[in-house]
Amino acid sequence: MGSVNFDTSVRYLSGVGEKRAETLANMGIYTIRDLLYHFPRAYQHRGNVRYVSEVEDGETASLIMTVASQPHTAMLKGRMTMTKFSAFDGTGKCNLTFFNQNYVSKIFTVGATFRFYGKIQRKGRAVSMASPAFEPYTEGIALPEFFPVYPLSGNLTQNYMGKIISSALAMLNEKEIEDILPEKLVKENHLPTLGWALNTIHNPMSYEFMEKARKRFVWEELYVFALAISLSKKKAKDGNAVLFAPSDMDRFYSVFPFSPTNAQRRVIGEIESDMTDKKRLGMSRLVCGDVGSGKTMCAAAAMYMAVSNGCQAALMAPTEILATQHYNDLGVIFAKLDIRCELLCGSTPAAKKRIIKKGLADGSIDCVIGTHALLTGDVEFKNAALIVTDEQHRFGVMQRSALGDKTKGGHILVMSATPIPRTLALIMYGDLSLSYIDEMPPGRKKVSTFVVDESYRERMNGFIEKQVGEGRQVYIVCPAIESEDEGLVGFDYHPGESRPKLKNATEYADTLQKLLPNVRVALMHGKMKASEKDKVMSAFAKGEIDVLVSTTVIEVGVNVPNATLMIVENAERFGLSQLHQLRGRVGRGQHKSWCILVSDSKGAEAQSRLEAMTETNDGLEIAKKDLAIRGPGDFLPDKNGNTRQHGGVAFKAVSLCDNTADLEAAFGYAGEVLALDPKLDDPENQAVAKYVEEYFGSIRSSVN
Repeated sequence: MGSVNFDTSVRYLSGVGEKRAETLANMGIYTIRDLLYHFPRAYQHRGNVRYVSEVEDGETASLIMTVASQPHTAMLKGRMTMTKFSAFDGTGKCNLTFFNQNYVSKIFTVGATFRFYGKIQRKGRAVSMASPAFEPYTEGIALPEFFPVYPLSGNLTQNYMGKIISSALAMLNEKEIEDILPEKLVKENHLPTLGWALNTIHNPMSYEFMEKARKRFVWEELYVFALAISLSKKKAKDGNAVLFAPSDMDRFYSVFPFSPTNAQRRVIGEIESDMTDKKRLGMSRLVCGDVGSGKTMCAAAAMYMAVSNGCQAALMAPTEILATQHYNDLGVIFAKLDIRCELLCGSTPAAKKRIIKKGLADGSIDCVIGTHALLTGDVEFKNAALIVTDEQHRFGVMQRSALGDKTKGGHILVMSATPIPRTLALIMYGDLSLSYIDEMPPGRKKVSTFVVDESYRERMNGFIEKQVGEGRQVYIVCPAIESEDEGLVGFDYHPGESRPKLKNATEYADTLQKLLPNVRVALMHGKMKASEKDKVMSAFAKGEIDVLVSTTVIEVGVNVPNATLMIVENAERFGLSQLHQLRGRVGRGQHKSWCILVSDSKGAEAQSRLEAMTETNDGLEIAKKDLAIRGPGDFLPDKNGNTRQHGGVAFKAVSLCDNTADLEAAFGYAGEVLALDPKLDDPENQAVAKYVEEYFGSIRSSVN
């Protein structure tokens, strides 16, 4: 088999048949580039070799041992098999068990030495491991220090992903890979070649090399992001939106069951000024505000203004459940204003979709609220003049641009519940005017926040039971999904650092259900299908679930006023802005609410960061502290927040950016390139132009 290049289909690789190619496609992997940019989510540190005498129960480690007894296989119930044998090092013996792996009997011969990696079980002096990973060991021959752990889907395994990625790396013709980074950027930041970085990110030999490769891809993503944002700014400036006449806002306010805050009135006034100012080319405004600050009312006001001027408006949310929530809230308001509004999502019945699409095309429907379903080619508007996107950080520039292209010189309003410090917002969204809703509606209760350690576990479980007994509901957020996440290391891990054991959502949910049998516990995580997550979240919203154990996928979710307790495990692993977002899930109703941050971290920095959460509920102040401590990574689009289309780069390393200066510099490099080549037409920019357009859409097309 000959060499391959980035554009070669993965079907070219041995072991990728039709079914596996389909599974890979569902993960966004079509080409060799897609495959090689499918970075490990973490690594097994198999170079962490310990002695049998020193390992502790529950620890994940490597043991270099010699097989002491011949493996014996026994049949169990349900046609299962169990193969057992013992091995030893100079300090003790370990019993090893493998289930349904009869073939190991031929591998583990007495006297052979292996490196075994897995979870240790210890009872007194008795040490054992169940189904550990293993490799033959020969004195003097080094084994890999780290083993990559990849995001998976379907029936794909870690061994399979590692095998096809290694195959692609071995065949890759590096000479045919065009480096998308400007030579100046590479030299000034001492970055490695793309080929070296790709090999190293998948097979790092040390923490130092791992960090060097990570740095390369952070810069790559920052540069592409900066180019796309810069091009979109230029495109926005070339726009020419419909000029609106002032609307009767007293009529709008009269149908609301509550009076707007001064902050809401100010922001609505800024929106109206944008859309009625002859000197402007149209509105492009970002509205930031904490969860519950009233951004939706501002969006509704803008949509009302559009309809009052004889135009249509669309609101796009990142999830179906959030779109439905907006529709349920705004549909009633719009009905009182004689505005016809419809909901268009992926699950909308086909017949209903046809009716809605016809109504949008002929103008009989004034407003539509939906998800990415609004982006499909057959959704056409008669005269849409306003596009609203909710949770802006969840959409890439491509989605924002694609929906904007459906309007004829439309106004753009974007909203985010992640307060973004002004300096960072000017870099990322310089094409947008910025509004902050810095006042909460009256009656919104402050969420009491506490930081505790593991010693409070029994009291916390009692408090959970008490809240549920009073008819309330509880969120519990864990950083990991399954126990396989234990013992892994990644880019944010520092050698020698002592870290508290990660709580995983799957095990936590099972344990809690056993401890509290009368409490209805459910599990939700990012590996579940969107429909499955929506089903769980809907059941929680209806009160059919008492305690929802989840990963951070509940950051942007349905409004559950009855939820009064948020518990965040391993809180030191989250950014402050992320913790603030999670805290915003409770305190939305009439009942007193609490947020408990659980951390056994002894680090002074982690403790001071978490204490900051107990001192203020002001999202903007927290965001400023987060930016100063962790850098801009938490505010940038990441691999969980952007829908990726075939062939494009996914944001995978950029969320690890810890230096605002790097982001600013990336915009500087992008500006220098665009000053000389505004459309990226020059031969040396063709590679990066393809990168930008495949991910962000045809941003260059309207740049003059």
